[in-house]
Amino acid sequence: MAAQQACFHAFPRKLKYDLAKMKNAEEFQQCAERLKALADPERLRIVLTLFTGEMNVGQIADSLGEDMVKVSHHLGVLRHAHIVTTQREGRFVKYRLHPEVAVHSEGEGNGHWIEFGCCRVDLTSAAQR
Repeated sequence: MAAQQACFHAFPRKLKYDLAKMKNAEEFQQCAERLKALADPERLRIVLTLFTGEMNVGQIADSLGEDMVKVSHHLGVLRHAHIVTTQREGRFVKYRLHPEVAVHSEGEGNGHWIEFGCCRVDLTSAAQR
């Protein structure tokens, strides 16, 4: 029951589409891939964690209390969907939200959302839980 509640609270509160911005099949496909990547509660938690700034896998795993292998897998899915990007710094790989994705944060924990161009995903309710 607690796991179900945790999953429920991680879902975005609002999803607004702008179909006028999607002009061809490729843009619809990219939007669908990004939304599929966010459809997992663990990946939503990772995205919310990255609102604070770039981190390596170990830092993200520690922050979430999760296994590094599991977090690494989810980061790969987010990277493939162009939601996160990487930069190597010495022996570490730092992850951050992709610059193509417009990320907004209002105040400290008051509001978080991501704009993909095709749609806006409001993560405010997930961030407040």
